[in-house]
Amino acid sequence: MKTATLVLGIGALGMSGGFASEVNGVTKDEIRLGSHLDLSGPAANFGVAAADAFRMKADEINNKGGIHGRKIKVIIEDSQYQVPRAVQAANKLINHDGIFAMIGGLGTAMNNAVLPLQLKENIPNLFPTGQARAMWEPFHPLKFAATSSYYDQIRSGLKYVITHSKATSVCALTQNTEFGKEFVEGIIDQAQADGVKLTKSLTYKPRDTDFTTQILELKEANCGVIALGSLARDTILIYTAARQNGIDAPIVGGSASYDPTISAAPGMSGLYAAVPTIVPDPEKAPPEAKAEMDKFKSRFGIELNATAINALVALDLTALALERAGPDLTVERFVKALEGIKNYSTIWDTPIQNYGPDVHQGSRVSFLCEVKGGKFEKVSGPIGYASEK
Repeated sequence: MKTATLVLGIGALGMSGGFASEVNGVTKDEIRLGSHLDLSGPAANFGVAAADAFRMKADEINNKGGIHGRKIKVIIEDSQYQVPRAVQAANKLINHDGIFAMIGGLGTAMNNAVLPLQLKENIPNLFPTGQARAMWEPFHPLKFAATSSYYDQIRSGLKYVITHSKATSVCALTQNTEFGKEFVEGIIDQAQADGVKLTKSLTYKPRDTDFTTQILELKEANCGVIALGSLARDTILIYTAARQNGIDAPIVGGSASYDPTISAAPGMSGLYAAVPTIVPDPEKAPPEAKAEMDKFKSRFGIELNATAINALVALDLTALALERAGPDLTVERFVKALEGIKNYSTIWDTPIQNYGPDVHQGSRVSFLCEVKGGKFEKVSGPIGYASEK
């Protein structure tokens, strides 16, 4: 298993009080966080970006003195987007590295497999890269998420596209995994809410590269709108195959269908994606965001994407709660501090986040983007699928 250990900077401030030595991952000098990410598998474009963002943000925090004199140490394990690998990674992080919290774990199935062990050991699960509802439902004191879920995203995006296209039918093409199931449930519920017919619901395997059968079935179904639950590579293959086979219905996905590799691919114009985070156009970004984008690209050689922004925000939120929890850090104090965060905003185009004792999902709204001229451009937002969202 490939392992990347990020040990960055040294906190310069002195201790201002004691600490509970029995707290996992907390010493007088450091706070250990862990993450299981895909660094070499089919979702590596997301995992590598998140790892790089954690590296950059940890440097920033530690170069300013750390948190109450403690440096942030982030230990990252490569899950390869496989459940057994994720479980192996979590066992190492929990039992060998003794982490205080898990942050940004990638993959719905991977998080679901890891969570029972993690929660049993009283280790918070913070802002996973996987955005399924199971990341914070059912409610658990140690589960936190920052953004709208895949379910929220596809419902919001589908509602907007159905309304503006006046479609009377919907079709679904999703990965046959827990990740894909989240989208299917949102598609079914939104079709029912909008009074349109779900004409066809098809699936594919995570490593499939030929979608001919599904595309021909969708064409025969004469879909009014096609909703996807797909990762980056799959989205490109499905979208281009649909257009090449004469399907001109609007096609909409969620945050996993939102990436520079997708918008830059030939033939992707017109694809919609409902997402919780917008990546600014470097030529139009506010100065502070532009500086961060330039720093990220200069340091790591890749463009900053939405996953990287979410990781930057995740570690910033975590650091804010660690600061507010005080030098005598415990899990209970950390959770209480995180629940006290209100009206949290960022330099990025992201919704306002609010937390509370019974609110562990910071936001449920999304933005709708469309590929135009090789780039995703914001069409609308923030949007939800019901007035209370």
